[in-house]
Amino acid sequence: MDPTRLRALLEQVRAGSVSPDGALQQLKAFPFDDLGFAKVDHHRSLRTGFPEVIFGTGKTAEQIAEIARSLDSGAHNVLITRIDALTAGHLQVALPGLVYSAQARVATLVHSPPPIVGRGTVMVIAAGTADLPVAEEAALTAEFLGNRVSRLSDVGVSGLHRLLAHRQMLQDAAVHIVVAGMEGALPSVVAGLVDRPVIAVPTSIGYGASFGGLAALLAMLNSCAAGVTVVNIDNGFGAAAAASLMNRA
Repeated sequence: MDPTRLRALLEQVRAGSVSPDGALQQLKAFPFDDLGFAKVDHHRSLRTGFPEVIFGTGKTAEQIAEIARSLDSGAHNVLITRIDALTAGHLQVALPGLVYSAQARVATLVHSPPPIVGRGTVMVIAAGTADLPVAEEAALTAEFLGNRVSRLSDVGVSGLHRLLAHRQMLQDAAVHIVVAGMEGALPSVVAGLVDRPVIAVPTSIGYGASFGGLAALLAMLNSCAAGVTVVNIDNGFGAAAAASLMNRA
């Protein structure tokens, strides 16, 4: 943030020429920290309710670390998605306090636990054990965004009794994130059991004809159950962001 602009704005508020609400609207438009290779948005949470998140794929460990330091300097909690263990090891040296989940490929640097802003619980349901990396990305992201999270795994449609044994958990949750590969049928089943939003996440898990998750994606888009929202293949992060907005409404 440019100190001169901020001081001028604060002086206008003090003089009464700009209202506090007017100043807030201006603050939502800036600032960002220009690192040359990245422009780090420090006020995203003012506009959207979520801080900027670092997508690790395609970035070097040095670039990720510099972006994280920029966010950290503004007292933001930092979430980094889609990083491998080798990159995480470099980052843990550069950023003391960084916590890494190898399963979710997610790292966090947290100043203080995020306040709970969600009204209810976000339930993350994984159809199979192989779907857990995407499910855990969703769960950790939802927690980072200030939600209570419950987890349920290995309850796919090949053994439906495993899901039905947890009917009370399903009823208690405010939003459901349902992660499934193969034929992608589980979100339709869950949506037929609850009166809450269901966010379907297709995964790239499956045999040849699953086409890397495309079969599950198309099945979810063609769900016969009402109220199913679908995100992209393996997009646990996007599902958690949508669930957080629904949980705040």
